[in-house]
Amino acid sequence: MTALRAHRRGGPEVLVVERAPVPVPAAGEVLVAVHAAAITFDELTWEETWTRDGVSRTPVIPSHEVSGVVAEIASGVEDFVSGDEVCGLIDFDRDGGAAEFVAVPEADLASKPSTLSHAAAAALPLAGLTALQALADHAAMQPGESVLVHGGAGGVGALAVQLAAGDGAQVTATIRSDAVELVRGFGAQRVIDVRTEAFDEGGAYDIVIDTVGGETLHRSFGVLRHGGRLVTLSAPPPADTADQYGVTAIFFIVTPNRAQLAELAALVDSGRLQVPIAETFPLAEGRQAFESGRRRNRRPGKTVLIVS
Repeated sequence: MTALRAHRRGGPEVLVVERAPVPVPAAGEVLVAVHAAAITFDELTWEETWTRDGVSRTPVIPSHEVSGVVAEIASGVEDFVSGDEVCGLIDFDRDGGAAEFVAVPEADLASKPSTLSHAAAAALPLAGLTALQALADHAAMQPGESVLVHGGAGGVGALAVQLAAGDGAQVTATIRSDAVELVRGFGAQRVIDVRTEAFDEGGAYDIVIDTVGGETLHRSFGVLRHGGRLVTLSAPPPADTADQYGVTAIFFIVTPNRAQLAELAALVDSGRLQVPIAETFPLAEGRQAFESGRRRNRRPGKTVLIVS
């Protein structure tokens, strides 16, 4: 099969399109003929991309969100048959979907939303599950609460805005682009362009969802009400700072969850959740797709590789 692979650690410059063996699904796994795979620009910096249990697993295949068609099932698979359209999130210490085929545990797949193309469906799993788990599992958001979403035009942020607004929250979003009207359309009552306005000069929130990190994370403690919850995707927050402000601060890494992915698919098919795509690239231009993350003023949404 054709695959995008890296034989050594590095950035986009180490990625090459080449021939690779078709994976053999183990018991409980499905072989997916990939139609599209979404990329996360930071994944080439993750330890899990390159090692498993401390041992190098190169050559590696990136892109851990996939949409495609079941090509083969192994023993123990009960819920899918060949020809089913599926999408899913692949564990980060496994080979991803930037290839013509990928083996995925059945438990990490769900039926593809019927109203989405494979390209859009590939952009749903990681971003959607991250947003849902941040709001429901870690922030325990309740209707009527005030929520600040940093990076509201990004892959995760755009879905977090929609999910929070759809569940009755009062949503404010920060952006660093010209996507004010788009993010308002997602349900944000207020949109702050941080290029011209500081997000921490007013307002007090029950919840902050931080997809940006760095200085944004540290400044976010000051905009939370006492007892508020900060959920960040960037790095573990300093516990002493949370104690100082009287808030809870949580860092988590998204995990595959079929039931939640099916919930997201139902929201998409009912028209209550949009999945924005920034740009698509053919698999043959996989390196350029990863390099595109360095551009300024990218369009909202995820970047997707089109495989077939």
